[in-house]
Amino acid sequence: MAKFKIIVSDPGDGTSKVVELAETRAMPLIGRRIGEIVDGSIVDTPGQKVQIMGGSDKDGFPMRPSVHGGVRRRIILSGGVGFNPQNEGARKRKTVRGNVITDEIVQVNLKITEKTKKPKENKKPKKKREPTEKEAEKETAATNSTA
Repeated sequence: MAKFKIIVSDPGDGTSKVVELAETRAMPLIGRRIGEIVDGSIVDTPGQKVQIMGGSDKDGFPMRPSVHGGVRRRIILSGGVGFNPQNEGARKRKTVRGNVITDEIVQVNLKITEKTKKPKENKKPKKKREPTEKEAEKETAATNSTA
């Protein structure tokens, strides 16, 4: 059955955390594509939305957004995910994985896109403060002078 190592990155504060999902907890991710936004409760971040950014399969081949399906393919690359050319214009045939999460995927990278605000705690309403004697005298004097 599926077992994933999920890396959840938070671009707001630059941190990331690792979550391991196995069996039934991993099922909501199977069949999803790179770029899809899913609910964060899948990866223990309730109330947040996370976006699938990529991943790699059991043999270490990276997922590439331009390869459709969950298959492994040998394609000619000139840059991007799976190939970093040393010389300008270099192209090379490399093996990459498609953009769909399958049972053969081991690592999935996610990014937090939306955070919900935490509900504020119910604070006691402030009591109106009683005016001091001087303030009361000023207030009565102000009302008498305008009348």
